[in-house]
Amino acid sequence: MMTLQTIIAPEQSICSEPALYYRATGPVQVDPLRGSFSLAQGCALAFDTYFNLFNLTTWSRSCALEGLCLEVTATGHFELRIHHQTRAGARVLIHRSRHSQSGATPCRVDLAALLGGQPQTGLLSLEIRALESEVTLHGARFSCQSPPPRPLPQLAISITTYQREHKVRDTVARLQSFLADFAFGEKIHVQIIDNGQSAKIPNSRRVSSYSNPNFGGAGGFARGLLEAQDQGFSHCLFMDDDASFHMENIRRTYMLLALARDPATALAGAMISNLQKWRIWENGAYFDGSCHPLFNGTDLRQPAALQQMELASPQAQPATFYGGWWFFAFPLAQVRHHPFPFFVRGDDISFSLANDFTIVTLNGVVSFQDDFVEKESPQTLYLDLRNHLLHHLIFDKLDRSALGTARIACRFMMRSMLRCKYESAAAQLLAWRDVMQGPAFFGHNIDMQDRQARIHALTDNERWQKLPPAPPPERRLFSRLPRRLRHLLGLASLNGHLLPFWSRIGDRIVLKIGERGLVFPAFGGARLTYLNSSGTRGYTLRHSKRRFCTLAWQMATSLLRWQRQHGQLKQAYRRGYDEMTTRAYWERKLKPGAAHQVAHPTTSPAARSALSPQPPASSPTSIGVPEKEIMPAPVATARGLSS
Repeated sequence: MMTLQTIIAPEQSICSEPALYYRATGPVQVDPLRGSFSLAQGCALAFDTYFNLFNLTTWSRSCALEGLCLEVTATGHFELRIHHQTRAGARVLIHRSRHSQSGATPCRVDLAALLGGQPQTGLLSLEIRALESEVTLHGARFSCQSPPPRPLPQLAISITTYQREHKVRDTVARLQSFLADFAFGEKIHVQIIDNGQSAKIPNSRRVSSYSNPNFGGAGGFARGLLEAQDQGFSHCLFMDDDASFHMENIRRTYMLLALARDPATALAGAMISNLQKWRIWENGAYFDGSCHPLFNGTDLRQPAALQQMELASPQAQPATFYGGWWFFAFPLAQVRHHPFPFFVRGDDISFSLANDFTIVTLNGVVSFQDDFVEKESPQTLYLDLRNHLLHHLIFDKLDRSALGTARIACRFMMRSMLRCKYESAAAQLLAWRDVMQGPAFFGHNIDMQDRQARIHALTDNERWQKLPPAPPPERRLFSRLPRRLRHLLGLASLNGHLLPFWSRIGDRIVLKIGERGLVFPAFGGARLTYLNSSGTRGYTLRHSKRRFCTLAWQMATSLLRWQRQHGQLKQAYRRGYDEMTTRAYWERKLKPGAAHQVAHPTTSPAARSALSPQPPASSPTSIGVPEKEIMPAPVATARGLSS
């Protein structure tokens, strides 16, 4: 039997929200090291939870499952129950049995027989009840019979890191420990792409480390892709170096890829913020004008919300569905385009749009990440706007008119300007003008050093600073208006920028981290203080009509340039994208000279030699648009971010 997924327990270092793992009636003791649960007499433990339910729809649609069963290893006198949550919303008890176990012999329930000829859809979950004494649940697994002989995936786990030495070393140690016991551990190899050249992770049978120039995440993952191809892997898993995740992620990912019917199957991990570990940030997403995270805000502690998400997740996805590179596994045979040199932000979106993957999500396969809102800065907003504009220039499925695409840039800037984040707006204006230089700009600025210096120079007020013990006092008048009236006033007056004396009469508002990425909480304010998640750091921005008008004028002139050059830009970027996403392009950037081949313990020489380098591509197209300076307005204040 092949284990598809196991019941897991909370880990303090990753997530300790009990309701994401189990629901208990009565006292339960959890041993996180052994992954076991001890139930007092009369206690019931249900696993209809995010990490431990079995999404029958996803597994059966994606994979050929023969002889599906559930095995439970427990000691004591207990009752097993198995529930089936149908797509229609009904919760059906499909199995109940009593057992008295003193040893470690598993109890096996034939799920295939229980489901009979019914459609293989819905959600399955285990429940265990302690009857006459304490019961210990040592483990449980959903498994199936081995499929007919066929090649198993050779999976490269590629982690790009930059000066997060302790974090990536800990991740590598955990992966090595897991792979040593995993049934298919010999089919998996870990690649560390060290952009900071500081991790100093030694090579071993299961781990290879590569020093790499710092071309951002795009360059790091491009290097990982090159190495995976050179070594004959069939699949690659991109992961961030700051991600926290259960090792069960690797098991479920590998088994889904191993049993997938469609050779184009790829798996996108969900993302949860470290600030709210019970709340989905993104369970897959699609792009159209902006990023649209699916099921954002879903409270995973609530059974009804969880079931709604899991029953809907396997349904048909939007045409521009993509997987974030915090955790994205894909087949190398489907890769037609390598990453575009965005540095960071947007490379994962274009990679999914440019390659013909069949992307699925799976419950429990998730990465816990630092909060995106707290990480926002003028630089991240610069990077965001660049990729947003490029996607619409490059891909037919996102084709828009010149004005339709320009609205994205205008919306980005106005969101910043309405919140007095003039420095962020200036960085976004720089991004817009950089895009108008054509694809050659990205090749010339692949390391982002010049742009990082430019953005750093124009950023004065929008930096986290240590705050005094007491935050600045608030004064609220306009922000106390009824919501609808406050919203109308904010829009009609451009948050006071069209009103005289606003810097004197406008409110003094303190905004917490949850309000930092939103426009409405800033309406009515002339002095805005933004706090980080802990409330210990922040910055204060002040209303400035002069900076607002300067940026508005620069935005208008950029819009006219964009209108004139849009058709030429679109042609240039489509040619440039094809040239700059080839294997040959990245070999020239990352591996000058002969492409070296690294022997891999799980790869045959025939497989390693199957991939030959592509012919060199011509230089990316430039449309020859001269760079214009952006004049950062003196004084005034600002800080930026858009959601």
